[in-house]
Amino acid sequence: MSHSKKDTLNDINIRFEKQKKELTESLKYASYIQKAILPTENQLKKYFPEHFLLYLPRDIVSGDFYWMARRNDRLFLAVADCTGHGVPGAFLSILGISVLNQIVGRSDCTSASGVLNTLREHIMKSLNQTGEESEQKDGIDMALCIIEPQKNILQFSGAFNPMYVIKNSNRLIEIPGDKMPIGVGAEEETSFTNHIVNIDEGDMIYLFSDGFADQFGGPKGKKFKYRPFRNLLLNINSMPMHSQKKELKESVEKWKGRIPQLDDILIFGMRYHK
Repeated sequence: MSHSKKDTLNDINIRFEKQKKELTESLKYASYIQKAILPTENQLKKYFPEHFLLYLPRDIVSGDFYWMARRNDRLFLAVADCTGHGVPGAFLSILGISVLNQIVGRSDCTSASGVLNTLREHIMKSLNQTGEESEQKDGIDMALCIIEPQKNILQFSGAFNPMYVIKNSNRLIEIPGDKMPIGVGAEEETSFTNHIVNIDEGDMIYLFSDGFADQFGGPKGKKFKYRPFRNLLLNINSMPMHSQKKELKESVEKWKGRIPQLDDILIFGMRYHK
């Protein structure tokens, strides 16, 4: 190869590395902004003294997010999964958090399904979604609950994503989400279901995205799946919070082995106390 060709290739490589470095630095800065709008560990600990958060973004920024708010005697908690991951998912997550804060700031917000219905309206309007076939089907999957400690009840509503409650350390109850996203769906929009769940002192509550169960790995390179995920939670739910987080992280790391992480992973677990 001639010197001139070598020089040209070197110039291209230097330029490419510079652009790559600049892009990585921009994404890192974007991740600081994204983290700044998520609830802080102190906020979570104040309202959920016994909790853990396993948050493993696939890229520098994440399409999964968690959110909490308090209004009067109600605690709002959500775990969400936006279309895609990385930059597109992160943009949608910031929109989702912003709209949720607006909704809860209003006094007429009384049910979990009402929050999801209103959020869907806002997201569709913000993304100019009208239901046309050619449209980009961007949306959010979400598990959202409203905890009312005075009544020992919890309202739950889900867009695809369910919630698990484990009672007496040995009985797992699955509260299903509706099979529709927050955003334009294939079906005509109907109201999300509002589930009322009685909760007792010491119950474990889990909200999560699909990243853990959908991770490929194991001896046959298949998905982890939900049944093994539920069994894992049944095995670890009586442990302290930091131990549960450690077990879950180690389990998914061991499962995926050399297979790359395919999606963002987010699991929020809390032990209910009045």
